[in-house]
Amino acid sequence: MNVQRLSSQDSPRNFSATRGRPIPERARKFWDRVSDGMRLDDLWNQLRTDARSTYRLYSREIDAAQPAGTSQHKHFFHVARQFFWAILEKLTPARRILLLVALVLLLAPQAQMLDHPGGHWEFQFDFRILGGLLILAVLILELTDRVVMKRDLQIAKEIQAWLLPARPPQVPGLEIAFATRPANTVAGDYYDVFPRCGFDGATDGAAKESFLVVVADVAGKSIPAAMLMATIQASLRTLCMTPGPLTELVERMNQYACTNSQNGRRFTTAFVAEYWPESHELHYVNAGHNAPILRRPSGATEELRTGGLPLGVMERTRYESGTVKLERGDLLAAFTDGLVEAENARSEEYGGPRFLSVLQANAHAAANVILSSVLFDINRFVGTAPQHDDVTVLLLKAT
Repeated sequence: MNVQRLSSQDSPRNFSATRGRPIPERARKFWDRVSDGMRLDDLWNQLRTDARSTYRLYSREIDAAQPAGTSQHKHFFHVARQFFWAILEKLTPARRILLLVALVLLLAPQAQMLDHPGGHWEFQFDFRILGGLLILAVLILELTDRVVMKRDLQIAKEIQAWLLPARPPQVPGLEIAFATRPANTVAGDYYDVFPRCGFDGATDGAAKESFLVVVADVAGKSIPAAMLMATIQASLRTLCMTPGPLTELVERMNQYACTNSQNGRRFTTAFVAEYWPESHELHYVNAGHNAPILRRPSGATEELRTGGLPLGVMERTRYESGTVKLERGDLLAAFTDGLVEAENARSEEYGGPRFLSVLQANAHAAANVILSSVLFDINRFVGTAPQHDDVTVLLLKAT
């Protein structure tokens, strides 16, 4: 719909002035601010459009056909009752009850039927009821937007699920387990494990199969972060098809991320690693991400920090790579900051030491068992406190 703004000749002040009742400047400014300068007919058309879209949303659940022999009066109330239930069922049970109580309190004291002598009935109506019904109408229109948005978010959640691996791949010499919990419907965390035909720097130039392991965290949450996460996933999948050292792959990813980072405001921290089954070596680059923890069978731990700045901060950034050899029994835990920064009802953080203690206590179990223990401990710590950030954990255990 084209929005037309009021011209100086059509302002409320001029309309009133022609009748000899100029509107005060403060009232005119208030009207302009509330109406956004739209004409009255445009406001009315906008309201009709909103009402039609609202009715279309709920009419799918309404049988508007008038049965034979049913009066127009009864049919109207039948359709109205269906429409009311269609709206009510979009709310949570608690909000349904709250709305019903509000309607009872609104209508019961204000409307009554009076029986006069001679069988004459009179219905007394308080205009406060009309005000309440108008407020209800506004809430219904807002609920329509919320339902549509929720449906779109659900579709976005399904699309994001297609982008992330549903189950760990089979990698020789490794047990893999991962899980993610978005703070909202969709998340800005990204994790993946997939094969890559790489080049390990040998003099014969032979191409050998390796596996890329990545855990990334886009700054922010919900839809903006999820959209940027999808671009990071697509760029990684595309760029990794070109053979070359891991540092070059990360540098190309950073150059791509800089084109979508809004001058560094939408950066991405990432841990990108390449595992070579033949040599059991893990080459990695830590791009400003939480340092993954490598636990050795002896109980000793080290953090994998070698790398550089987060992706999307500076286009010409150079990255360094680190290398570790995974021996039987080694456990590598990569995670996002939503794990260690998870808070309970007392605003206490879960923290790295507690996470490490869970890994130490369960280090001899299978990777999926360790993951279950971590998630259980987080749930026990957080309790009923709301989740403020996406949580992702990826575990690699050498076998």
